[in-house]
Amino acid sequence: MRTFMIAGVSAAALLALSACNSGEDATETAMTEGAVAEQPATPAAGGTVVEVAQGNPEFSTLVEAVTAADLAGTLNGAGPFTVFAPTNAAFEKIPAADRQALMQPDQREALQGILTYHVVPGRLTAADIASQAQANNGAAELTTVQGGTLTLRESNGQWVITDENGNTSTIAMADVAASNGVIHAIDTVVMPN
Repeated sequence: MRTFMIAGVSAAALLALSACNSGEDATETAMTEGAVAEQPATPAAGGTVVEVAQGNPEFSTLVEAVTAADLAGTLNGAGPFTVFAPTNAAFEKIPAADRQALMQPDQREALQGILTYHVVPGRLTAADIASQAQANNGAAELTTVQGGTLTLRESNGQWVITDENGNTSTIAMADVAASNGVIHAIDTVVMPN
């Protein structure tokens, strides 16, 4: 059985980050700095975002990607993290050859960039996102750990995420609590510029 690790950070098309140790330190720092005021709106679950994702078969591809990107240790950290976690069905929208290529060791940096684009520092529940959107003319603009931006808007009772390329994803399940953050399951992998 394959060991899967992650927390909702995503995978499937590898982009940027750094594979050197100082880059990993910078990633860990970025994931903990600038955290939104910690609001445990949902009770903390018994495990980290990685452990919660590992316990849900719908996140097995994400867990595999987090492991391949060597991000499990970071995502098991104190956080807090908000993870927009692509489901297995979201990853299946990416051609199989591309998914397999991203999981290779020589693509680790690219995969880290894609996955950290799905992570926002702090614990943002659906209510927090709604409050931010209300205060900003209907759009919540979130800066990811990768450094890019995700824009969230409510449409027909669902939260739609728009990435920097104009592609969209929908939050399929919100507010999955973890001890070090919150996971929102999404139906499409979002990609940084």
